[in-house]
Amino acid sequence: MNSLDKVKILYIITNLDIGGAEKMLYSLLSKINRCRFEPVVISLMNIGTLGNSLKALGIPVYTLGMRPGMPTVSVIWKLVRLVHKLKPNLIQGWMYHGNLAAQLVKLFNLHKISVLWSIHHSINSLISEKKMTQSIIRFGAFLSQFNEQTVFVSKKSKLQHDTLGYCSKRSCVIPNGFDTSLFKPSLEARSSLRKEIGLPEDTFLIGSFGRDHPMKDRANFLKAAAKLLKKFSDVHFVLAGTGIDPNNQSINELVRDLGIAHRIHLLGERNDIPYITPALDIFTSSSAYGEAFPLVVGEAMSCGIPCVVTDVGDSAWIVGDTGIVVPPKNSEALANAWEELIMLDREDRQALGKAARSKIIESFSLYSVIAQYETLYEKVLAEKLN
Repeated sequence: MNSLDKVKILYIITNLDIGGAEKMLYSLLSKINRCRFEPVVISLMNIGTLGNSLKALGIPVYTLGMRPGMPTVSVIWKLVRLVHKLKPNLIQGWMYHGNLAAQLVKLFNLHKISVLWSIHHSINSLISEKKMTQSIIRFGAFLSQFNEQTVFVSKKSKLQHDTLGYCSKRSCVIPNGFDTSLFKPSLEARSSLRKEIGLPEDTFLIGSFGRDHPMKDRANFLKAAAKLLKKFSDVHFVLAGTGIDPNNQSINELVRDLGIAHRIHLLGERNDIPYITPALDIFTSSSAYGEAFPLVVGEAMSCGIPCVVTDVGDSAWIVGDTGIVVPPKNSEALANAWEELIMLDREDRQALGKAARSKIIESFSLYSVIAQYETLYEKVLAEKLN
């Protein structure tokens, strides 16, 4: 192809439900240079919430209807035929299953297509993963020597995968990026969220957002909440994300057992995260494993909210000295960190929030991250021509 031609990039992702990696793909494609790059998306499973959002941007989205688990022969055949029809210049897998599908498609195409991977997961221990995921991760180590580049969103994740045998020569780190014009401090948000859940405007709110998954360790968060409420009985806690709602039996049982139901607010899946995050006084990631570069932490920092995070993936590096880092699976340490921030003067806590926002602006702005992806794409295309 001519170096001035438009580049069609096909992104293959497991599904387009709301999650950190999926949201990062949406952010990338919403701001990528469309005069130079023509994005197309294939979701192996469903269109999800973000699929329609991508379509609204004028980006073609295709779905294959794959069920959870290994793809069937018919799904693989549909994928191969669709890619042959689309004729992309580059394919980028997005997360483990998308990476595997991208590499598989390359084998069935007669004309050479450059394939890149994107990994959004950290691995403290393979034992923590499902059996199928363990197999895919191990197989990925072998396949990684045949792609053009593997993009990790986390420094720690790259090191962990290097240890597992992933090809370090064909890899790089591009962190997640944040739209600081969207995620920003807002006094209006502070007032409106408290009004929504029926609380006075001066209520102290601690929050955590993310889907219902064992790696998020909601039990750790709730047990820490119970410990903190013994000293600060007026604090309230907000949880949001897919499956984090009043119908979640396991969370509700734990909340009742801990005797803190009157202080816990389960908001379910929200599509207005930029407008509820600035309402918090403290944001928390209580994950036990799996996080690489948690998007929600950077979003909270961009909103000027000090964070308490568990030391999983790159969370400690992202937060730095603008918040507090605690060990995972340690509700006592989590509660103590919250207490430390609560005991600060309001001005000192606000100063931490301002420092957090400045760090995101300086190091993780969305536009700088997109520029890194575009530079990588141009590099891979140039190597293909040589």
